[in-house]
Amino acid sequence: MINADKAINNLLKKDGMLKPYSEDIKLRLELYNKKRKALSKKGALSDVANGHMYFGFHRTENGWVFREWLPGADAVWLYGDFNGWNRYSHPLENIGEGVWEIKLEGENALSHGQFVKLIVGRDGISFERIPAYIRRTVMDSMTNRLCGQIWMPKEQFVWTDSDFRKKRRNNSPLVYEAHIGMAQEYEGIGSFCEFADKNLSWISDMGYNTIQLMAIAEHPYYASFGYQVTNFFAPSHRFGTPEDLKYLINKAHNMGISVLLDVVHSHACKNDGEGLSRQDGTEEGYFLSGQRGYHPAWETRCFDYGKNEVLHFLLSNLKYWLEEFHFDGFRFDGITSMLYWDHGLGRAFGGYEDYFNGNVDVDALVYLGLANDMIKEIHPDAFTIAEDMSGMPGMCLEEEDGGFGFDYRLSMGIPDMWIKLIKEHSMENWDVMYIWSELTG
Repeated sequence: MINADKAINNLLKKDGMLKPYSEDIKLRLELYNKKRKALSKKGALSDVANGHMYFGFHRTENGWVFREWLPGADAVWLYGDFNGWNRYSHPLENIGEGVWEIKLEGENALSHGQFVKLIVGRDGISFERIPAYIRRTVMDSMTNRLCGQIWMPKEQFVWTDSDFRKKRRNNSPLVYEAHIGMAQEYEGIGSFCEFADKNLSWISDMGYNTIQLMAIAEHPYYASFGYQVTNFFAPSHRFGTPEDLKYLINKAHNMGISVLLDVVHSHACKNDGEGLSRQDGTEEGYFLSGQRGYHPAWETRCFDYGKNEVLHFLLSNLKYWLEEFHFDGFRFDGITSMLYWDHGLGRAFGGYEDYFNGNVDVDALVYLGLANDMIKEIHPDAFTIAEDMSGMPGMCLEEEDGGFGFDYRLSMGIPDMWIKLIKEHSMENWDVMYIWSELTG
């Protein structure tokens, strides 16, 4: 837990101009303590961020068990290859607190590679959904929609990166950002294995010690660059299998290269039936209701960070990528959008009052602190980057100093500035004072 008064004093020593906003900062820190206690009474967030180990598909001694959080559902059924796509032959039981469960007897009741979906009933209407914790999706050629796939290969991937993971912290990361599908020179979509075998060597030769991978989590619209996620636990089927992604990361580690995931927890795809939107038939569930639940510029859904179940889902997602795929940290995309109710749209952030008023989603601030705390619990040498246009004070300070725990901040305004200068001005006409202001602001 954080000593709020001590943290504020530490923060004010670094920036006395924040003193008028001490009460706002204290409110956030106290809410952080409250949320942390609610999620984990013993204090270790990493011990409870195990949603992926409880929900979804899991083998048991006698067969299989499947669970899904659907608080607004009246009835739920599981169907797919295993039952000849019979929509209503396998009902789930409501076991309390919005959790639905079905137990299937027999080792062969389900098998690796089978296609599955949910039928969710509410108010007399039934509709298809993909399980929230599904670990692989594929495109259904008949409907051109994503479909869940059970992914539990008998042969487990063999990691050989233990030496790197013991000493993997790059204290001065030089980051190469890459989109797997666009990384090859031919017309088409590249794969995880192609990137590993063709790109890693020259990335290393150029002196980069870290790569940041975009568009990894599943997304139905390729042109979204991976920023409208539907399935948060499933690597995109376009680039290969989960084992192919592990092959890439393992090879990078053996070359001394850290791998960051460009994680998108700031919003989600609004598609019903493919992602989390209206998963249980209600507007809420994982997201805010009403106007605040929709991003007006991106046409996406906005998470309800004040709901413990949502925090559990997102924190479990981070732990899953760290442990299952050996990622070395994250670049959190779109931080500015999640921090402010107006998503920072049209706001200059010219004074501290912009960071401390009714426009701030304090629950989102708390989530970021919890996320960074949990990541460091799991892997103390992991590092995180906040992509924040607003310059929220304390972004890269430890929670004990009143901050949010990020190691670095990426201001997209800086690369945008360089692009604008190169495209619109000859070098001799560059405004040095403007450049200085952008780089130091």
